[in-house]
Parts: sequence; C-alpha cells; structure tokens
Amino acid sequence: MIQGHGGNKSKLAGQLGCRVEDIIDMSCNLNPLGPPENIHAIIRERLSAIHSLPEPDAASMCRGFARYHDIDPKNVMAGNGTTFFIYTIPRALYVKKAVIAAPAYSDYRDACRMHGIDPVHCLAKKEQNFQLDIDKVSGMAKGADLVFLCNPNNPTGVLTPKDKIAYLIKRHPNTCFVVDESYLPFVEDARNLSFVEDTHYPNLLVLSSMSKIFKIPGLRTGFLSGGTALIDKVMGHYQPWSVNSLAQEVITDIFAHPQAIESFYQRTRAYIHEEKQVFSQALQGISGISLFDAPTYFILAELDRMTASDFCRAIGRDKILIRDCGNFHGLSNRFVRFSLKTRDINLALADSIKKNLAPGTADHV
Repeated sequence: MIQGHGGNKSKLAGQLGCRVEDIIDMSCNLNPLGPPENIHAIIRERLSAIHSLPEPDAASMCRGFARYHDIDPKNVMAGNGTTFFIYTIPRALYVKKAVIAAPAYSDYRDACRMHGIDPVHCLAKKEQNFQLDIDKVSGMAKGADLVFLCNPNNPTGVLTPKDKIAYLIKRHPNTCFVVDESYLPFVEDARNLSFVEDTHYPNLLVLSSMSKIFKIPGLRTGFLSGGTALIDKVMGHYQPWSVNSLAQEVITDIFAHPQAIESFYQRTRAYIHEEKQVFSQALQGISGISLFDAPTYFILAELDRMTASDFCRAIGRDKILIRDCGNFHGLSNRFVRFSLKTRDINLALADSIKKNLAPGTADHV
C-alpha cells in the first residue's frame, strides 16, 4: 500500500551513485516557494515542546483553523495529515459501498480495501480533458455510502466548479461526500470555491492539508471539517495524541496570523501563474509530449512515443525525479506528472525533456 507515491529520492540516488541531496524532486506536490519564513524559527524556538505530550485532541490548532474559516471548532478535527482521515473515514462510517472520482490519489482506493471495501471508480476521460462527468458520478453515487472526490484533482489538476459538487451533495443526502481540498489553496479565489465553511451539509466531509501549501509534509498535519454528526462519528475512532507537539505549535502559530496566510497564498498563486507560463513556453514546438492545462502548480503530461517508466528513467539521469502515473487507476503507462519548483529547476526539467524527446534542442543545460 505504500509503494504508489512519489518522492523516493534515496532510490534514484542509489541508482545513480550520487548523494540524495543532489536529486531534484519534482515528483511530490509541494509549494515551490517553500514554507513561510517563520516556520523554521518556530521549530527552533519551540523545540522543547517535544519533551511534553501534545494536546490529545490538538484543540488549539483546531480552534485556529476554525477561527480562520469562521466555523465552530466542534466541526473540526486535526490529524496526522489528511491521509490519517482517508484511512479512518471508511471504518468510522461503516462504509460498504464506495465510489472514487478518478483518476485519483491511490490512498482512497487503498483505504477502502484496507477495510474490506472494493470501491468502484467513476473515470473522467482524457477526451474531455479529464473534466468530471457530474451525471455519471450522480448515477454511481446512488446507493453508495461514500464518494471520494479530490478538488482540484490529483493527478489531473482539474478543478470542478463548486455548484456541480453541491448538486451532488444535495441530490444524494444519504451518501457521504468526502471532498479533498488539499490543493485548493493554490487556486485563485479558493475561499469562495471551498466547502470548509459549508458545515450545514449533513453528508459532507472536507479534507484540508497543511503539508502542500506550507511545504511541511514531514510534520504530518491536516484537518477534517464537516457537520457535527459526521465529525462525531469520525471522532469516535480518533486516537489521542494523533498530532505531534511540534506540528501543533507550528500550525497554531500559523493560524494566529491570518493576514500573513493570505499574503503567502497570494504570493504563491502569482508565482505559480508566472512559472507555468515560462515552463510552457520553454516546451513550445516540442513534439512527443502533451501538457494538460489546469490551475494547479503540478502538471499532468501524456507521452506520444515513450512509456512513462522509460521517460522517468531518462529524466532521472539528469538527477530529476518526476512521477510515473502509470499506477493511477484510469491512466495508461504514457502519463507522467511533475511539480514546478524554482525558475532554474523548471528550465532544467524543460531542457531534460527536450534533450530526451528532441535531441539537440536543449539550450539551458
């Protein structure tokens, strides 16, 4: 179950015989600007927190998240990353039948299977640029206990309009919809697109990741929000001290400064918009690869002639790690994904792509 993820820098370094630090990881979806400047300072200043047990329910960071989103703290739970909740929800809700809007993050499927559930996938099609077919999802959601829906989606980056998801939620009141908004902070007008503040829906749970936007995946922090009845059911399967002391210190401090959050979000969005334009221009005229347009900072691409494994291996020789998407349900072995970083790194990837698809065209190496 833990094999289907990106970010294995050690494996590539071992294959190349180089240091792990020499590998550029563009396989994991993390903020290219890195964490806000004060996060490292918070960790240094509050390192002594590890000498004491954290709050068993992470109440302080829950209050901060609730205050920022203007919701009641009783509608929020904090966990060891959103993955903690993905694996807890099927058990907590006694799910028998689950639907996954796909292609999607493999842990939705793995979480279902861990609890004896064989989920069905509602596949978005490449021919429709992976836009979700709402009517198809609705048909499959009828009679289902649970629907997983990632918005914006990973790995396609597609953003489904809020009103279309709301239509599903209202149409199927006996089905719980889990909307994973891990990548929504990277999108313009995210606040109005989010369901976090819509706790009036009794059949909705929302996942919010801190790992991606603040680039702190090692701290393992995420939130689950929703109606009181569903939150209480999940809380019945909650383990005490599920969020470590340093993570609680960092996240509590972040939400104590809401203006800084908004400023950081805006800088991130502006940076991504510019870098995507530069990167796309760098690959103009190069055949053999097609990029799918999406509002996210990670890019799904389809290869015309090479398999994803061969392409990743070729790019890897330049010490750049990208994501082979062949194991995403609904994608073939011709799909790869890469997450943008700094200008120099992005252009280095563009050059590596050109070198491997159109020898002689790279000019930034």
